[in-house]
Amino acid sequence: MALGAASTVFLATKIGMPISTTHSLVGALFGAGVVAVGSQFNFEKLGSTFLIPLIISPLMAAILSLVAYLIFRFFRKQLGITKHTQLNIHKKQEVEIATLNIDNTSTLRTTTKLEATIENNVETYEGEILGLSSQKVLDVLHYLSAGIVSFARGLNDTPKIVGLLLIINVIDIKWSMIVIAITMAIGGLMNSKKVGITMSKKITPMNAGQSFTANIITGLLVTTASIHGLPVSTTHVSVGSIFGIGTATKKADYKMISKILLSWLLTLPIAAIISGLLFKLLETL
Repeated sequence: MALGAASTVFLATKIGMPISTTHSLVGALFGAGVVAVGSQFNFEKLGSTFLIPLIISPLMAAILSLVAYLIFRFFRKQLGITKHTQLNIHKKQEVEIATLNIDNTSTLRTTTKLEATIENNVETYEGEILGLSSQKVLDVLHYLSAGIVSFARGLNDTPKIVGLLLIINVIDIKWSMIVIAITMAIGGLMNSKKVGITMSKKITPMNAGQSFTANIITGLLVTTASIHGLPVSTTHVSVGSIFGIGTATKKADYKMISKILLSWLLTLPIAAIISGLLFKLLETL
């Protein structure tokens, strides 16, 4: 199971597709389980406990994120806080033009062309909240919301992987969680850039306020699911939240969304096939 899920996630990370580790584990569980026990596999439990939450959670995230963004935008306008796009004007090039006059004299003119660009499409907020700069307040809240999502991911994802270690019962469960949490952090530092760029820029362009909204909805949904013991996908919920923002702003890239949805559909069967084949191979050794 571990090898099947890990291989699937490594492949998706390599091409920058944000798939679900949970979905990969479910696919690997299905593949290895069916090959190992056949009809004794608990299909009903798999559907009710894993698949239904995985399907419903991104839809809930998209709807809640859209509604939350519209509410936040309403209150922002009521407070008189406006959005500002940074405009960068710089010298593009200088062109020298030689002119021959009728009296056989010549003149040389230099023309400077200016170019105005929107620098990195960065939007900032102008105004105050309780006497404080709205942008500075939002920056602090944005970092906090990112921390909430990270906490929620650890809360929901770590136990799924720890479950594999419980089967072999090698080390204490507390040490298992610590080791897995550290390993997850190392993996994120080493090779998460492509997936990060896909999530933050390719689904829809967002400013700090919009990404803060997506973070808050993701963190709340995943934390709530964890409290109730539901193994949802933080990735699926996060993509759903970001898509909700893109729907509200009408800037969502539906072509990229279709690619992500395709990768989600392929996650379970690929993980199942790899896991099933690995089980048969190891069984013969």
